[in-house]
Amino acid sequence: MVHIAVIGAGCAGLCAAKTALQSGCEVTVFEQAKQVGGTWVYSDQIGKDEYGLDVHTSMYQGLHTNLPKELMGYPDFPIPDQKKSYIPQKDMLTFLELYAQQFDVYKTIKFQSYVIRVRPYGDEDQWEIIVRDLPTETYTTYIFDAIIVCNGHYHTPAMPKYPGKDVYKGQQIHSHDFRCSQPFKGASVLVIGAGPSGMDLANEMSKVAERVTLSHHQNPEPKTIFRPNVDMRPDVERLTENGVVFVDGTEQTYSVIMYCTGYKYTFPFLSIDCGISVDDNYVKPLYKHCININHPTMALIGVPFYVCASQMFDLQVRFVMKYFSKQLQLPSKKEMLKDTQDEMEKRWALGLKKRQAHMMGPAQNDYYDDLAKTAGIDNLKPVMTKLHNDSSERFLDDLVNFRKDIYRIIDDETFIKIKGV
Repeated sequence: MVHIAVIGAGCAGLCAAKTALQSGCEVTVFEQAKQVGGTWVYSDQIGKDEYGLDVHTSMYQGLHTNLPKELMGYPDFPIPDQKKSYIPQKDMLTFLELYAQQFDVYKTIKFQSYVIRVRPYGDEDQWEIIVRDLPTETYTTYIFDAIIVCNGHYHTPAMPKYPGKDVYKGQQIHSHDFRCSQPFKGASVLVIGAGPSGMDLANEMSKVAERVTLSHHQNPEPKTIFRPNVDMRPDVERLTENGVVFVDGTEQTYSVIMYCTGYKYTFPFLSIDCGISVDDNYVKPLYKHCININHPTMALIGVPFYVCASQMFDLQVRFVMKYFSKQLQLPSKKEMLKDTQDEMEKRWALGLKKRQAHMMGPAQNDYYDDLAKTAGIDNLKPVMTKLHNDSSERFLDDLVNFRKDIYRIIDDETFIKIKGV
């Protein structure tokens, strides 16, 4: 029997464990928290936890999903019906707990187990994993036939290096450490970045802050109409003692700078001989964005972004398990490298940068089709991508009201929407 290790018990890890169990494999899941849910577990803590580890979650109080629940479930296990489409964090966490119970995943999980090191073992492409049991401070070494890495990508802040960062006297904070708006009452806040976090937090803080500026380079500019105390500026050129200078030469003072500048893909537990490197969020070498070409008994789930996340995790894991369970044989290393190189050259030709190496967005359907066709597995329903595109556009056009929209899936191709006001 194939013994598989799964690192992480969030959306991707639970799905990996469930699919591996259904493939007849023996499964062990290592989770550093006391519960399942990954990034959906809320904690008041920021910085370090009681074991000296970085706090994993980036959840803040009152957070609701920024995608409708209709596409945040799994293909074979949707989120149970309720009137609203955009649900609170605690409902999402309850759903993941229900999923773990339904598919008997809890029996595979070792909680409060922190993976220290993963490295290749023996001649059969097996893996040695060293794990620290947090409450007892004991260390155990395991051997596995395959490993599925599901450690998430919203926990290690990416901080830009602006000139003057050490000169600025105000508060500098990354969105990872934002928990509620109250500390920013009466503040003048610069939010850098207009992705989902930047847009959301600018809106949240504008309820209590004196003024909020959203600095970004989105083109076209988001159509959202914010409160009157919010303005938009271009990118930051440098920080000064009391504020910033923007690239258009204008200057403004701020008491707080909030970096909504995304996260780094990090796999600190992978030894160098695992053969995986990360360069500006370009993870390589990966076959189909998920299988480690240097050691193809390792998969990394959830690397692509601007996707239907839980749906894609399920598809990726089903793809990977066709090979890990020996139902299919992977192409040769040379063929996998060629396949990957051909795809990346198409991406570079489109003008994509390294940090966009795994960005799907408009290309997500092609990616899903490729996985399904290559492994001979069921594809995602086309309605999911249509729903994703519609809700993403609404987010940019009307951040203040988009969560009032209610979606209903009619069939594999069709959804209806009741527009929020």
